[in-house]
Amino acid sequence: MTKELALLEYERHIFSQLLEENGLVVMARGLGIDRIFTSFLQLYCTDPGMLVLVLNTTSQDEEYFQGKLELADITPLPRSVTSGISIEERRKMYTEGGTFFITSRILVVDMLTEKIPIDLVTGILVYRAHKVVESCQEAFILRLYREKNKTGFIKAFTDASESFTHGFAQAERVLKTLFVRNLYLWPRFQADVLDFLEKENRKPDVVELHVSMTTEMKAVQMALLDIIAACIRELRTANTQLDVDEVTVENAIGRSFDSVIKWQLEPVWHQLGEKTKNLVADIKHLRKILCSLTTYDCVTFYNTVNALRNNERAFGQNAGWLFLDSAESLFVHSRRRLYRSVAPNAKKKKTTRATATEEAKAGEHDADTVLVVDMEQPAKWTALSDILKEIDGENKMADTGAQELGEVLVCTEDDVIAEQLREYLENGAQSVLTRLYNSTIAAKQGKPPLSLGDQKNGGKYKGKSSSKAKAKNTHNPILPDILDDTEEIQSSVSGDDKKEQENASCYYKILSSPIVIIHPLHGNSDPYSLSRVLHQVEPRFVVLYDIDLAFIRQLEVYKAARPNMALRVYFMMYADSTDEQRYLTMLRKEKEAFEFLIREKASMVIPEEYDGKSSNNPILERGVKSANQTVSTRKGGASQQPVESDVRQKILVDMREFRSELPSLLHRRDIDIVPLTIEVGDYILTPEVCVERKSVSDLIGSLNNGRLYNQCLAMSRHYKRPVLLIEFDQNKPFSLQFQGKSSTMSNDIQSSDTLSKLTLLTLHFPLLRILWCASPYATAEIFGELKVDKEQPDEAAAKAITVASCEFSLPGMDRFNHNTQDFVMKLPGVSSKNYRQLLSKVRDLAELVSLTEERLGEILDNKAFGKQLYEFIHKEKEESKTKGKSSFHSRRWRR
Repeated sequence: MTKELALLEYERHIFSQLLEENGLVVMARGLGIDRIFTSFLQLYCTDPGMLVLVLNTTSQDEEYFQGKLELADITPLPRSVTSGISIEERRKMYTEGGTFFITSRILVVDMLTEKIPIDLVTGILVYRAHKVVESCQEAFILRLYREKNKTGFIKAFTDASESFTHGFAQAERVLKTLFVRNLYLWPRFQADVLDFLEKENRKPDVVELHVSMTTEMKAVQMALLDIIAACIRELRTANTQLDVDEVTVENAIGRSFDSVIKWQLEPVWHQLGEKTKNLVADIKHLRKILCSLTTYDCVTFYNTVNALRNNERAFGQNAGWLFLDSAESLFVHSRRRLYRSVAPNAKKKKTTRATATEEAKAGEHDADTVLVVDMEQPAKWTALSDILKEIDGENKMADTGAQELGEVLVCTEDDVIAEQLREYLENGAQSVLTRLYNSTIAAKQGKPPLSLGDQKNGGKYKGKSSSKAKAKNTHNPILPDILDDTEEIQSSVSGDDKKEQENASCYYKILSSPIVIIHPLHGNSDPYSLSRVLHQVEPRFVVLYDIDLAFIRQLEVYKAARPNMALRVYFMMYADSTDEQRYLTMLRKEKEAFEFLIREKASMVIPEEYDGKSSNNPILERGVKSANQTVSTRKGGASQQPVESDVRQKILVDMREFRSELPSLLHRRDIDIVPLTIEVGDYILTPEVCVERKSVSDLIGSLNNGRLYNQCLAMSRHYKRPVLLIEFDQNKPFSLQFQGKSSTMSNDIQSSDTLSKLTLLTLHFPLLRILWCASPYATAEIFGELKVDKEQPDEAAAKAITVASCEFSLPGMDRFNHNTQDFVMKLPGVSSKNYRQLLSKVRDLAELVSLTEERLGEILDNKAFGKQLYEFIHKEKEESKTKGKSSFHSRRWRR
């Protein structure tokens, strides 16, 4: 292999293990799953006789892997198959062979329409395999593949070990869905990985910096933890079904807590009270505020906290924590990070910070107390400047050329912090804090803005007036020799590298000694941008301003692949903070996830048929019990299959519907799926039954913009039995909730309500039937029952029906113009039961006007209806005569 794709010792073991036997490899996050995947791509790209398909990758993944292979001079590169490529071009590409990144929707359609030779496919690579579930498109593709190809390989990759800890036997279910029997586990504590990464020449030089929190920061953190603990106690009391081992304060400060709560409460969300819902929202919001305490500056944090206090909606909807003593402590100590309270004669007396109670009074009631602007500089800023000065000193002491000086990569949480650090390193702390203060607090409260000179002398406020006093401290720019042409890193790279970076989030290169590059860890449009920077710049020093477990592991692999290159990593965190606890919790959860998988693997029984290669495999069996199956009492109640018919059951499915799970589930019920471009409806079950499928969110949007009305109108004109299918998410409660409203009907009915619009829809289209399905599984079962003993749909007839067409496809209905039909059905006394008789027996509107009341009663089969229509016509006619106009003209309504 080339140098760029050279695998480490333990990576070669993983590669050979998976190459020999199909399976699912689960690696620790950041340990190099992308390197293993790239190596397999390289292997199959170099053999033009192979046809390999790559599933479950994003456009960023494809760009990244193609770039890595291009750097290694691998030809031909994998090609991306998108909707912009025509069917014939795709057919030609498949026959030529190669490796293809392909979307699931396109591939499943090509498989069903036999555009791709499935029996000639060499194998399938599945990325992010933890997302493959039984009903998804990737599972459908693998099932179609194994039905016709028993020899090809299936290799799956993932680094999300925690995804296998939820649900019953999740790992075994994923293996079954992937049609593989082997589970390869590679945690960070695996012996081969541990021994290799801990070798002396392969370990980076790690410097841990435990930055001390200020007194105010500790007080704020304690207050937030107390509030979160109170909210969790209330949540547990109100919901006894919660898992108490998962709903803890320790877990609440982690990012995964929201998904844990959602997973436990979502099935019963519609049954929960407002108090529980508000508690869940409050915990989520408080967790974000707690994270921002150690991430952002004092001004940004104060604005975030103060917005809660000034928000009347928060006061009205919160679960009561705003009235706790801890909440008051939160607000007071957040304010004390910006101001210090002094006596009016502070110029002659030594000033000290006021107590929380005194400052609360000073800020709101005591007009004689003076508040001096004394913004707290983040301790991490000072620590970062000390690190850069240390690195600069080492570079100056080294007897090397300028081109060999070590670059510094600073990694921050997001782009906002990256921009602030760039400004701090250029202009100093007071410049950054003054700008933030003026643009937020001073602007909103109508105070005079501080200048940098005012900040140096302190800003003192008494009521609405302002004055100047001596500041407590000042700060000079950290890098005084910085060049004026500070620019993005794109200017230092050329050609394809520059073009590759144009779509990624910006990162900053500060041209000085040492060269400092600042890049965010999260929030990028390109998740691989930080990895690209690491390999392009090859820094000698990395400062982890914020912590990310995956990138820490990535740095370990980066150094292990370069044993002769020096690398020092500064690991920066606040001591005794939730920042540190969050990192330790992530380590613990990943370790527990792998230990769980190790125990599962030890007790897991994997039948041979899981690989899907054997003939008459029960896993690949299609069909389930239906109403037309009989039960044998002589065989313990086992079902007997009915006599097979020569006619195969089939359903016509619109191309757009292959984004959903339903086609896969229909196929499993032994129903042939025929992909078509259908203008009217989504599923054609029989020549008479057309189904328009709507999710809850799609239903609301279609009702609001009128699109559903036009769809029902088209279905009603072309099919005898139009059906509107409302399908709920199987992971959410089966309840019709719209925009937070209750699903129960109230006395106050408004036309804008979704239920009201549905009612009007059924009144306007009396032939329309509505199906309510709790999940795609229920929908597939209903479709199977609707097709029992029914005629199969015709593809040509379905494709010929268009929205713009005015012709009726139903027998006996092609004689009437549908515009006239709509007009007649709106007349009094005319309904869906008698309008055909009126159109058949009356020639035109002129004849309708001339008919007597008795004759109209005979035509409509009801004297009352005839009277209503007669009085309506002649009343309108008399009124029109008085105005000298005629309302009715002779116009035939037959075609």
